[in-house]
Amino acid sequence: MNLIEHIKQPWPWYVAGPLIGLSVPLLLVLGNKRLGVSSSLRHICAACFPANISFFKYDWKREAWNLFFVAGIFVGGIIAATILNNPEPININPKLIHELRQYHVNDYSALMPTGIFSWQGLLTVRGFVLIVSGGFLVGFGTRYAGGCTSGHAIMGLSTLQWPSLIATVCFMTGGFIMANLILPMILKF
Repeated sequence: MNLIEHIKQPWPWYVAGPLIGLSVPLLLVLGNKRLGVSSSLRHICAACFPANISFFKYDWKREAWNLFFVAGIFVGGIIAATILNNPEPININPKLIHELRQYHVNDYSALMPTGIFSWQGLLTVRGFVLIVSGGFLVGFGTRYAGGCTSGHAIMGLSTLQWPSLIATVCFMTGGFIMANLILPMILKF
């Protein structure tokens, strides 16, 4: 198996997890930097729209490394979707297929079900609730919690931050409630 074929395969948790976990001490030791993605939007706004808003009045250039980090995530996603794309159909648990059919989601051949995530689906009530309202709630929650899941769950927990533990428990609880109670009601529309 050549290198590209090896990279295309899912990596086991015991390889991917430590690689993500090792990024925390590397950032701290090499540059006294904290891992987090949600703050990059603030840096972009401060750089591109220098308005007279106190929230954007800071030295965003000190955090420019974070913009390169986020750009790397974006470029990595493009590489994964094009060069490392797996042409095989996505394996889905038969129980999930049965559950998706109850919600009238029949095409799950793509990475995300097109019945839920598509431009046509965005113009429906269900699509609006899922995509636009969900995006707003994620953005609001990230700002309200003082960071995103990667910042709190990876960086905050590894540095033993009590607020990050509380935020992570709330993220997980909200995710379980959404996935198991609220989302099935939305999908029944």
